[in-house]
Amino acid sequence: MTPADLKVVRRQLANGLRVVCVPQPLLHTASVSIYIRVGSRFETPDTNGLSHLLEHMLYRGTPSYVTAHDEALALERLGATLYAATHTDHGVMGLAVPSENLAEAFGILAEVTTAPLFSDFEIERGIIREEVLESLNEDKEQVDPDNLSRALMFGSHPLGFPITGTLQTLSSFRLDDLRRHHSLHYTGENIVVSFAGAIDVEPCLRLAQERLGGMARGLRCATSPAPRDQVLPRFRYVENQGSQTDLRLAFRAPGELDPKEPAAEVLARLLDDGMSTRLYARICDELGLCYDVWADYETFEDDGVLDLAAAVQHARAPRVLEEMIGVVKKLAKEGPTHDELARCKDRHRWEMRSLLDDAEGLSDFHAITALAGISDTIEARDQEIAQVTRDDVVEVARRVFRPEHASVVAVGVLSRAERRTLEQIVSGI
Repeated sequence: MTPADLKVVRRQLANGLRVVCVPQPLLHTASVSIYIRVGSRFETPDTNGLSHLLEHMLYRGTPSYVTAHDEALALERLGATLYAATHTDHGVMGLAVPSENLAEAFGILAEVTTAPLFSDFEIERGIIREEVLESLNEDKEQVDPDNLSRALMFGSHPLGFPITGTLQTLSSFRLDDLRRHHSLHYTGENIVVSFAGAIDVEPCLRLAQERLGGMARGLRCATSPAPRDQVLPRFRYVENQGSQTDLRLAFRAPGELDPKEPAAEVLARLLDDGMSTRLYARICDELGLCYDVWADYETFEDDGVLDLAAAVQHARAPRVLEEMIGVVKKLAKEGPTHDELARCKDRHRWEMRSLLDDAEGLSDFHAITALAGISDTIEARDQEIAQVTRDDVVEVARRVFRPEHASVVAVGVLSRAERRTLEQIVSGI
């Protein structure tokens, strides 16, 4: 079977909820993913972290399964593997289960989605407090380099908020806040449900209608426009005891709906798609400056972030930052070689083909693409990447890696001289 052979069935219920079914009869596991327009992008300074708290509280009991333990036991008895997460601009709930137990397991997941009891609020608040503390130092200062880089890039805009919120916002939330957030975001217009793997289409469509067709339609949750591009490079250093300094070199990049997004995806893969690609080959293999270095490309509907990252010995931080900058400048100036570009496209094609063997990957892919309104088949996505040219990569690299768009974060223990060197490197990018 090839991606072109997949039969993808799409329906929209009367309440606006979208359902995607992707049967893959060669598999033995069924997977369902529920994607929601919710997350820190949709919050204010006073409500930051509410989406994440709500995700946790959904699993604190329903009318049929009164406690979190009851829910977990009911699902695990069916062989289900449950997962949930909150991201900047979407939330996800899902499970993988033996196909014969899909209907019963989905019934539980649907009740979790639509009818949470919100019990044991203070217990869950305490758990999340521990999670928030993981990103803070002893003085309660933010030390997570990803949170710091987003705040540096986006300032007070919701794209710069930490997903977990702050200790202050967490302590301020009340049950009525959860109920309002749930009624606003968990509605038909804001949800996609995707079934994949060892499934039959018509029974899945009936399940969605029976279990979620009664949800309120609601309104599609809107986002505030992304802030304007910055006009000068930015730098922030935060002291934090440890054996290494965490570095982030971040740039604003095309969003999900930008025509240049496929080229930006290729650009990120040219930097980091294995140990033969540019970042690792130069900084680790050739120079031996650190154990690992990586790049990540995160997209939102109207913006994106391309990050380069490493954890290094404190004294090596300036040299590693210089080398990161050198790698991206060279790529923007010279572009990729023919062999690099071909290898990148091959690896992407093989990665997309591997979804045919992965029920959870199939359901997640089709749910997030439907929610975002982007290429919603494996074949279409692969064609987008295949059509990227060398000139496309150079164009997007020169657009992204502009000096004034750079934001650099260093979290560690640096001398004054090392800090000044980093500042000089950033100002001279």
